[in-house]
Amino acid sequence: MNFYKKPLIAALLFCFAAFSTGFAQDTKAKTLLDQVSAKVKSYDNMFIDFKYGLSNDAAGINQETRGDVTLDGDKYKLNLMGTTQMYDGKKLYTIVPEDEEITISTQDPGDDDAITPSKMLTFFNKGYSYKWDIEQNVSGRKIQYIKLTPIDSNSELKSALLGVDVQTKHIYRLIMTQKNGSKITITVNSFKTNQPLPGNLFVFDESKYGDYYINRLD
Repeated sequence: MNFYKKPLIAALLFCFAAFSTGFAQDTKAKTLLDQVSAKVKSYDNMFIDFKYGLSNDAAGINQETRGDVTLDGDKYKLNLMGTTQMYDGKKLYTIVPEDEEITISTQDPGDDDAITPSKMLTFFNKGYSYKWDIEQNVSGRKIQYIKLTPIDSNSELKSALLGVDVQTKHIYRLIMTQKNGSKITITVNSFKTNQPLPGNLFVFDESKYGDYYINRLD
């Protein structure tokens, strides 16, 4: 897997997971984030098309790509940089056509340390202090940013700005600044909810990958 796919996937999953730290927090910011969480939890399923950008001036990095993810409870299917990750509720399948390789592993959705797409839209529940930040007008949409700062001083993340569409209560953009100088920006292009999903969307059909090497870690 390309080295930069790992921070890309980690950032994406960070973007989409919810806030109860017990620390003194910005009441106005907490109210908005609670509204975001409640809105997300009200949907049966979600489809998100997004743009991802990674930049680091010192390293001469400036990358941009797109991806999409479908979420249904703990189940998900994520397409990103030619790689597909699918979780059927019990097993995680990582399919890499470029290498003709599939990795099958187990994943505990209840693991607090596991970063998964099923946490993508409520990530702000643990481990961050937060406060009201700038407001932005994007094509007539009011985007309110909340600044998130990790409570753990050993975190690789310096800070993050989470942009919320004030009217829809949907996440619009996440801007993460890392301590190594990298900046990761995730922008939601489209957000669809309660879509009719094929019954086999999260079903892995091994017969379709006869020439692939399958690495079974489960």
